[in-house]
Amino acid sequence: MKNEKMVYTILRYVMSFIFLWAFFDKVFGLGFATTSAQAWIHGGSPTAGFLSMAVNAKSPFASFFHSLAGVVVVDWMFMLGLLFVGLTLAFNKFVKWGCLAGSAMLALMYLALMTPPNNPIIDDHIVNILVLALIGMRGEWWK
Repeated sequence: MKNEKMVYTILRYVMSFIFLWAFFDKVFGLGFATTSAQAWIHGGSPTAGFLSMAVNAKSPFASFFHSLAGVVVVDWMFMLGLLFVGLTLAFNKFVKWGCLAGSAMLALMYLALMTPPNNPIIDDHIVNILVLALIGMRGEWWK
C-alpha cells in the first residue's frame, strides 16, 4: 500500500502544479501560454485568448464561449478557480471540492474545444477529469 500512497501523492501534486502553473502564468505572463504583455497584472484578460481564438468554431457552444471572452467576472471566476483547485490539491485540504471545481472547469474547456482536433472524443481534459475523480474519491477506496 505504500507504493500506491506515494503514486497518489505525486499525482495530487502534479495536478496541483498544472492548475497553479496556469494561474501564475496568466497572472505574471511567464512567457509560456501568456506573454508578459498579456499578463493579468498588466491589464490582460486571462480568458480572452482562449475564449476568442482557441474555441473550436465547429463547437455547438462556440458563440456562447466567444461571448464570455474578456468578461471581468469570468476572468475572476476562472483565476480564483485555478488558484482554489491548485491550493486544495497542494495542501490536501478540501480536496473533494477542489476536484469538483477542477472537473467543472475542465469540462467547460472540453465543451469549448468540442470536438478536439486530435481525437473526436477523448482529449487531455477528459483524462484530467478522470484523474481528479480518482483523487477526489481517494477516501472511498483508500482504506
